[in-house]
Order: sequence, then structure tokens, then C-alpha cells
Amino acid sequence: MTNTQLRFTKKHEWVLPLDEERARIGITNHAQEELGDIVFVENAEINQQVNAHDSLGVIESVKAASEFYAPLSGEIVAINEQLEDEPERINDDPYQDGWLVEIAYNKPQELETLLTEADYQAFLSEEE
Repeated sequence: MTNTQLRFTKKHEWVLPLDEERARIGITNHAQEELGDIVFVENAEINQQVNAHDSLGVIESVKAASEFYAPLSGEIVAINEQLEDEPERINDDPYQDGWLVEIAYNKPQELETLLTEADYQAFLSEEE
């Protein structure tokens, strides 16, 4: 997926600002490939207050369980409830149907600390 608005973390989460106050968060294609077939998602709670880098939940696959983290500080305002019955949506489409949470962020400056797509691709190349 190419989207100039997407931002990334070095822990393989993506952030899509929806407007000046809300953003959608998920894991990257790289992360879902590393996890393999996803079988369960333990997601954050609506109204949960989080700080950047706090754990938002756990994604379990046939290979491993992995935490995912808040790239931004704020309040969880939506979760992708479809993942409760269909966690494999993350494998099928991590950037659209496989999103995890939406956050009402309260520190917009944190967006500036996230990686652009080009920076994230460079980071992946260094990691290999």
C-alpha cells in the first residue's frame, strides 16, 4: 500500500491520521507476515487512556504471540470488532480491513516522530 499519510513505528505498527484529532492504527504487512496465520486478537478497550509506547493488546498466531503498541498518546475511541470473529483479516488486508484501533490523540507532535513510508522501508532493509 502506498499512502503518503501513513506513518510507521520501528515496532511495525502503522498510523493513518483520519483528521486533526483521530488516527487509525494497525500492524504492517511485514509484521503480519512475520507472525504467520493470526488466530486471535486481544484488543484495547474503548475509552482506555494510553501513552505512546503503551501496550494496546496481543496478537496471537499459530507461530507466536506478540504485543502491539500505541504509537500515539490519547484515548481509544474505536476497536475493530470484526477481528473478534475474523482475526485473519489482519493477514488478508492489514491496512484496510485488518486495522486494530482508532485513537483520539492528544499530542499531535508525536505524529512527527513516526517514520515515513520511505524511512520505514529503509529501516526494514537495515533490519534484514
